[in-house]
Amino acid sequence: MKALLIVDLQNDFLPGGALPAPQGNQIIPVINQLMNQFSLVIASRDWHPKDTVHFDKWPVHCVAETKGADFPAQLDQSNIEQVVQKGTKDSDDGYSAFEATNLNLDNYLKKNQVSELFICGLTTEYCVKTTVLDALKLGYKTVVIKNAVAGVHAQPGDEDRAWEEMKNQGATLVELA
Repeated sequence: MKALLIVDLQNDFLPGGALPAPQGNQIIPVINQLMNQFSLVIASRDWHPKDTVHFDKWPVHCVAETKGADFPAQLDQSNIEQVVQKGTKDSDDGYSAFEATNLNLDNYLKKNQVSELFICGLTTEYCVKTTVLDALKLGYKTVVIKNAVAGVHAQPGDEDRAWEEMKNQGATLVELA
């Protein structure tokens, strides 16, 4: 079975948010369309406490129960069957969706007989890349939907290096509509 995993499509990662991916809004219509092609759709989200070591490296973002941590209103959430939360502890970065604390994502996918995981969302260089690499390590056929992913561009060249690393580790990179 194939599943779609939407990584961290949250207000704080969109233009106007605390840690924005400049092209983040452009992927929302693509993701809304993609969801109709999958019988299982999962979304991850950062759900940070107010005080976390993660904020030593990054601006304060996606604090649990805030507007910044919410999914954007433009995202059609009706097809999302499960939401996993990560980065929930004060000592936890929580980059990968597989680090979710409210659900063991690997067990959930296996229970639903998922063997092929299509990944999209934010941001290319961090949470998408880390989730993709973990999916590959766990043995999932992993497809990254390039036109449904956007980068934060914190450091020049990071996004290109992330694409290269995902590809070199075995991810398939595609564009879907």
